[in-house]
Amino acid sequence: MNYFKWHEALIPYEQAVAELVAKFNGISDDYKKRNFYSPIERVEGRVKDVASIFDKARRKNIPIDQVFNKMEDIAGVRIVTRFIADIQIIIEQLKKRASHDLDIKIERDYITEKKPSGYQSYHLLCKYVVMTLEEPVEIWVEIQIRTLAMNFWAITEHMLKYKYNGDIPASVQERLLKSVEAAHNLDEEMSTIRGEITEAQKVEHVKRDMVDRILKKIQNLYQVAKVEEANELNRQFFDLYEDCDLDKLAKFDNKLTTIAHINKAAY
Repeated sequence: MNYFKWHEALIPYEQAVAELVAKFNGISDDYKKRNFYSPIERVEGRVKDVASIFDKARRKNIPIDQVFNKMEDIAGVRIVTRFIADIQIIIEQLKKRASHDLDIKIERDYITEKKPSGYQSYHLLCKYVVMTLEEPVEIWVEIQIRTLAMNFWAITEHMLKYKYNGDIPASVQERLLKSVEAAHNLDEEMSTIRGEITEAQKVEHVKRDMVDRILKKIQNLYQVAKVEEANELNRQFFDLYEDCDLDKLAKFDNKLTTIAHINKAAY
């Protein structure tokens, strides 16, 4: 397989990553549109470049002509959460999808039993079917699920491995092990206030939706030539918004609905 063919062979992997990132972001958007707390903080994806594939094949003694069968992480998607409890919620969501488009083959829990280096993450190794121009292609995709703190630590370790060519000095490794404890303590502490944070996020979503509705109703009044009335309502809205009182905003929203009906304004 020549170099050009290598890049051609990676096209389905690039497509799979793009599709899965879009799907997982869609799940997060679905939570938010329903004014629910989303366990997904962000989604990232990547496809190993050819040099990285060659390096791993050499380290793992994988024959070059077998990499697409035996290398499970050429396509990778990472789901980052705020809290440890969110990880299990996401795993359950993905298992619900398994019969539709994801075939989960292997689970690796590096959170309950972290690696000796301190690395923590939950991995799902899946088969995913991509519809290419020629035919359906089933490929391996690795899905990593971890908290923000775990992700920060893992990225740092990866950078150090790259710097030291995989052989991190003992003194630096010792500091990494100390820092993973700090990351774990942060996750544990954040878990104790998870309820407060998720409730605050719900309130923010409700407020955002209400503000959007109010501004649309005021805009409709401008469109039916109620300029002076719309200007006054605009002023009242900004005064209420500064007070950050959701109850007052809700009453104002209802008031605008009544005004819209009277003026037969579409909203």
